[in-house]
Amino acid sequence: MSASHPLDNPARASLTGPHAHFAERLGRVLRYPPEVTPWLALSDEPGPEDWADVAALAGPGNEVPLLGMSHLPPAGWELTFEADGVQLVDDGVTGRPFAEAVTLTTADVPEMMALVERTRPGPFTPRTIELGTYLGVRRNGVLVAMAGERLHPPGWTEISAVCTDDAFRGQGLGTRLILAVVANIRDRGERPFLHTGALNTGAIRLYESLGFRLRRTTRFMSARVPDDELASATTSLHSIE
Repeated sequence: MSASHPLDNPARASLTGPHAHFAERLGRVLRYPPEVTPWLALSDEPGPEDWADVAALAGPGNEVPLLGMSHLPPAGWELTFEADGVQLVDDGVTGRPFAEAVTLTTADVPEMMALVERTRPGPFTPRTIELGTYLGVRRNGVLVAMAGERLHPPGWTEISAVCTDDAFRGQGLGTRLILAVVANIRDRGERPFLHTGALNTGAIRLYESLGFRLRRTTRFMSARVPDDELASATTSLHSIE
């Protein structure tokens, strides 16, 4: 696995590539606006000045999600969450359109947020829909399942927010939505990938049965910036041009 592969540091590859218009930067640290997604990107070998910039971005005492990170935060930072994860990539997934699926818009965000609250698929915030196409299924006018696109490293698109209301599970809605999202990604000449928890064995088996394969293990963490953390960087926050 090459260290230069865009999926080794997918948030950074996204924020310096197709999602550069979202990027906020302080020193070498990049992040999405928190209302878009909590993903934050450090360099492959972050130093003290990088962690100082993370602290400056977040603010003393605030929690920072460190998704897909391989480095622990410095001493003095409280690790508030840690879990093993996996990254799976397309290895012959056959995308298929799903006639019942509708393209969701910003008008659907309140319902999307409500579905996320019920199903807990992972981080999803009010502007996450801006990251890519989201497809949903309605029953009796109510949004009961969805899936969409999040990170966008060059040549790749992450499938995310795959969720189905408990009352409608077992009908294959999640699978059909995943394959519909795959079809959209393939139509752009790109390949799909995704992340999930290492203990989410049922989902991993499903993804592998569809044609995804394990590429790497990863780690999901959150850490709290020390109350007395003083960031050394003085560069102002700005968007990458």
